[in-house]
Amino acid sequence: MGSAHSIGIVRVLPLLARFRASPSYDALMRFPMLAWSVASATFLAAQFLKYEREVDPMLPDDLYAVNVAMRLAMIAFFVTIAATVVMRGRPRGKARGWEPRVTALVGTFLIYAVIFFPQRPLPLTAGIVSTVLLLAGNAIAIYCLSHLGRSFSIMPEARELITSGVYRYLRHPLYLAEMIGVTGTVMQFWSVWTALILAAQIALQLRRMHNEEIVLAAVFPGYKEYQRRTARILPGIY
Repeated sequence: MGSAHSIGIVRVLPLLARFRASPSYDALMRFPMLAWSVASATFLAAQFLKYEREVDPMLPDDLYAVNVAMRLAMIAFFVTIAATVVMRGRPRGKARGWEPRVTALVGTFLIYAVIFFPQRPLPLTAGIVSTVLLLAGNAIAIYCLSHLGRSFSIMPEARELITSGVYRYLRHPLYLAEMIGVTGTVMQFWSVWTALILAAQIALQLRRMHNEEIVLAAVFPGYKEYQRRTARILPGIY
């Protein structure tokens, strides 16, 4: 029995290895993030249509404009994420072990849980700040993704070493953009629980940066020198 079991494992392992190297496996790994981002965008679009139907006609025009901009910016954020998942290329190197993968998954999906908390009307000034953060985060993210191109990844993986544009100065500007954007998002759903989610999200993103740098350093010989001359997310600080 033991010998037959061992033979079975020996036969299965090469099949698993070939599957992990196949386009089908790559497509399967894209699906959770793609499905979640599309579902989130759809949910927020439905909420936006409901808001449009039920908006108070006495609401001042400037506050109405801010509320619309906030909601549209959130929808655009999720649509952008979906597009980048579709565009990314195949990896040249991956992290080992479960922790980097679990951290990447939780760090990716956790913050989206805030949209299921009650959305709170914000005073005009707070609404403007939230909208500016969302729009700035989205704009920076799109700029970063234009440089990353097919190198974008959710998991800690290595595709190409990008050192152009803002990546000349920062190693993880996309995470910085996300932190800016999600701060603006959480403001719209502010509570003790969403504040805790935001704090956990930031901690997970810092861990993800560490895990990604291990993979990149193992694949690209020049990465250590690149690390030495650049900041992670804040020049001169971190």
